[in-house]
Amino acid sequence: MTQSDPGRPGSAGAGSPQGTADLRRTLGVGDAVVIGLGSMIGAGIFAALGPAARAAGSGLLLALGVAAVVAYCNATASARLAARYPASGGTYVYGRERLGEFWGYLAGWSFVVGKTSSCAAMALTVGTYVWPGQAHAVAVGAVVALTAVNYGGVQKSAWLTRAIVAVVLAVLASVVVVCLTSGGSAAERLDVGVSGGAGGVLQAAGLLFFAFAGYARIATLGEEVRDPARTIPRAIPLALGIALVVYAAVAVAVVSVLGTEGLGQATAPLADAVRAAGAPGLVPVVRVGAAVAALGSLLALILGVSRTTLAMARDRHLPGGLAAVHPRFRVPHRAELAVGVVVAVLAATVDVRGAIGFSSFGVLVYYAIANASAWTLGSAVMSRVVPAVGLVGCVTLAFALPWVSVAVGAGVLGSGAVAYGVRRRLGSR
Repeated sequence: MTQSDPGRPGSAGAGSPQGTADLRRTLGVGDAVVIGLGSMIGAGIFAALGPAARAAGSGLLLALGVAAVVAYCNATASARLAARYPASGGTYVYGRERLGEFWGYLAGWSFVVGKTSSCAAMALTVGTYVWPGQAHAVAVGAVVALTAVNYGGVQKSAWLTRAIVAVVLAVLASVVVVCLTSGGSAAERLDVGVSGGAGGVLQAAGLLFFAFAGYARIATLGEEVRDPARTIPRAIPLALGIALVVYAAVAVAVVSVLGTEGLGQATAPLADAVRAAGAPGLVPVVRVGAAVAALGSLLALILGVSRTTLAMARDRHLPGGLAAVHPRFRVPHRAELAVGVVVAVLAATVDVRGAIGFSSFGVLVYYAIANASAWTLGSAVMSRVVPAVGLVGCVTLAFALPWVSVAVGAGVLGSGAVAYGVRRRLGSR
């Protein structure tokens, strides 16, 4: 499928009907990398590190390595698929083209539902750090504000995301330097063991993989990057590599001060680490950085979910009205407003733990389909090794998550599959 193929469902070629015009191509490699980093760094450092430490214990760094391997496989699969199919929609498009319509639908459903839950989690993280007593109200306000930014055009979103990432990286660098140079840092705390058991390590890897998953937003921007066949394959591994270095540095620094047990018990791990390192004056800065990081994640998540919603609406898997593109701003304005409304409702009613656990399951299913799609691209043994490892890794980590997350996630995705079957049967009559 190419951009100029108006006959394919979901394409954005010149033959697109009125109201579903082409999106504006404004993003380069740097913009795409920053959008991915804005999602990964906020989610990983400030939302997943503590829960992962509780699950893995001394196996935290091992879990980080497992998550990185699976993420690399997924990044490679996504890059290969994005080069072949540069349209918006990510694995929704890849699964449909390589495996069949149902698998594309299931991937899109997993992404939209799981990442909508992620949006709510990030919004609540903002509220918790900014005003704990009114976390839900602040979360809803953040959703409204960032939906408006995206509505005004993706270039504004890219500019704001770049600023957010710069602030967050500066804060994280300060945390690393303070922790590693303090008298409270101890190398013996960096024990690489498996006190949480194999199950704990895998569960932690699943949570940390959720943190790495931000590069999916790059693939969903296929219709808004310049020269997508070159830009997307370059941007995905760059964003993943930068995030891995940041994650490893912060994890080592914080564990060297708190230990994995202290990290797992901390309510605000990075703030607690700098306080324990003898720099209490840096605590407010870290809290602001956490809020800014969550805003960066929320900004990129809303952007990516709305683009997959656009692709599914074009194929009538979601209401066709969501496929409209604004005549002035050239963004999928109805999809963005719909996503914003749903996220705002969730942010007003759910808790952070439930949102993150459910999202992790959906994200892993999404990438399992991406790896299965990439496996079909070539018949050579070596070209299939990486997607095979990624597929097995995604399935393993998905079912290593807490059983409530697995049960709820499977139920919601299963209900979507049933709805798809009913629609197909009614449509064939």
